[in-house]
Amino acid sequence: MATKPSLALIPSAYKASKVYSILPNNGDGDFTFSRGSEATRINKDGLIETVLDNIPRLDYSDGGCPSLLLEPQRTNLFENSSRVNEANTSNFAIGTGQTPTVLSENNLAPDGSLTACEWNFNVGSGVTTDDASLINKSYATTSGVDYTLSVYIYAELDNTKIYIRAAGSIYSLRTLNAGWNKVEVTDTATSTSSSWLIGLRQAFSGGIINSNITVKIWGLQVEEGSYVTSYIPTSGGAATRDNDFISGAGNANLFNSLDGTFFVQMASFLNTQTNSNGIELSDSSGQNRVTIQYDTTNNQIRAEIKVANVTEALFFTSTYDVTNFNKIAVTYKYNEAKLYINGNLISTDTNVNIFAEDTLTEVRSTIAGISSGAFNLQAKIKDLRVYDKALTDAELIELTSN
Repeated sequence: MATKPSLALIPSAYKASKVYSILPNNGDGDFTFSRGSEATRINKDGLIETVLDNIPRLDYSDGGCPSLLLEPQRTNLFENSSRVNEANTSNFAIGTGQTPTVLSENNLAPDGSLTACEWNFNVGSGVTTDDASLINKSYATTSGVDYTLSVYIYAELDNTKIYIRAAGSIYSLRTLNAGWNKVEVTDTATSTSSSWLIGLRQAFSGGIINSNITVKIWGLQVEEGSYVTSYIPTSGGAATRDNDFISGAGNANLFNSLDGTFFVQMASFLNTQTNSNGIELSDSSGQNRVTIQYDTTNNQIRAEIKVANVTEALFFTSTYDVTNFNKIAVTYKYNEAKLYINGNLISTDTNVNIFAEDTLTEVRSTIAGISSGAFNLQAKIKDLRVYDKALTDAELIELTSN
């Protein structure tokens, strides 16, 4: 059964308006949230915690106020994510390198458990690419497809260097700070079988790096996709997290279909989308809607107003980095629609038909009424509001300014 996230209907700062807003504490939930599996988030104490099916994830990984995670379906292909030990990996050395060894297996991990494994990597005195100390694991891949490795690594000292790889043959150097680091890399598979790896190898892009390091490793994830998503725990087999979806907020009596403002502060996971995805204020059919979306053009933000499935206003810009938290507002009323982003007026349309009264009935994280799959919004949301009037230019500048 889908449940309600921490979203509440509260008075607006602007006269005679109301607003939906994501809040860090539980309120009167207005959105129906669905996800068919458990998932994880970073809580306010900085720990990774598991969230049950159909429970929204207010995530604190960006610091400050939390954001609502809306992620696509992903599968962790590494079968023992919290026990990255010798039994669950393949380990090898070449040249003067020594085979990596586990020094201990019961160290404090980022989820508060005692499951992090402490590893020693040592390449000895060698200074060439033939000198290495690495752990790895092979897995089935599709040639030409992107795979992303993410893992938590604890270093005792700043400037500790280590190589990682997700697939293919490229070694990517990462520099660790003292403490826990989440490191990640995306590679393109070049065959039907690939190996991820972690460890030391000399004389690649980083030149001669540290030859002997001891680090703790935990939370290893390998997923098909071009960017990292939140941690998916596994224990003895691959595990899948389903996509997140919100819908059902509001009703025809609440929204003003003749005159209003739709506002969101959100950040995409990608600059360029595989499929257009967004969030909309709409009727049940999706033929009447105000949509804010990311598009397949690099860094493109689009806003569209459709009445009876006819486009009445269409705005778009590629000026902003969509992976940042941009503040976006669309206003609508008869013969006037506007798009504002981060305090700037992007465009105005003065030839706009508008919805019949009581047409708009809900807000949902989709476009064109598609209720699941690739067209669901894939982003982090810090703020989401619907005002019952078209705000003035001065109000829109204030609302969307950083």
